[in-house]
Amino acid sequence: MSGRQDLKDIGRYRTSSEPMQVFSGAIGSPKIHFEAPPSAKVPSQMKQFIAWFNRTAPGGTEPLPALTRAGVAHLYFESIHPFEDGNGRIGRALAEKSLAQCLGRPSLIALAETILARRARFYAALEAANKSNEITEWLAWFAGTIIEAQRRTLALIEFLIDKTKLLDRIRGQLNDRQEKALLRMFREGPEGFEGGMSAGKYSTITGASPATTTRDLADLTEKGAFIREGGRRHARYKLNVPLWHVPHVSVNERGELIEQ
Repeated sequence: MSGRQDLKDIGRYRTSSEPMQVFSGAIGSPKIHFEAPPSAKVPSQMKQFIAWFNRTAPGGTEPLPALTRAGVAHLYFESIHPFEDGNGRIGRALAEKSLAQCLGRPSLIALAETILARRARFYAALEAANKSNEITEWLAWFAGTIIEAQRRTLALIEFLIDKTKLLDRIRGQLNDRQEKALLRMFREGPEGFEGGMSAGKYSTITGASPATTTRDLADLTEKGAFIREGGRRHARYKLNVPLWHVPHVSVNERGELIEQ
């Protein structure tokens, strides 16, 4: 939060008398998902949370299974919302810390990326879980999210390995324009560059003329960096590496994984 001018409380619990609300949508017509406890109650609530977190850790007096503890920890912390900003980031870090403690090693999962990809479902699950002490549905949702996050991490690792192999193979063979376009496509990650690379997109990214674009794309295809699909004006180019689509994962009432 260093350098932020819009926050009153940095590096400490919030103190404002204004309600702390989690909402989405436009500023003029927001949808409020829940309202956190008043600031005056935050210190005592956080003291209870920390005691619970330590009590439920491996070796604690009331240890919980890994997914259960991580899911409850995330919800518990977000419900208190102890800081003016950054609660989501810290809550995700706590969930990953909880998993790491229970697993005995770093979890290394793409939790933030997965929650971002499922933002609407996250807000809906968070809102529902804050209306009752019955949080089974939340834990099922969170378990699916953790499993999906693990799969996203594995997909990213495979993608980075494939990316490195391709770049090593064509190292020193590309001009600056080709390298710029190639790296721009890789930046989209394991699921690929949406719609593929077209001549128009290539010209926009690199500033190349139509004739130069045609030569560059043909050369990238010949060198095995791109795979061409379609012809003439409808030609599209994709990276010559496997793509890794990760479906949304949820858990039903029987504990079965559902992919969507």
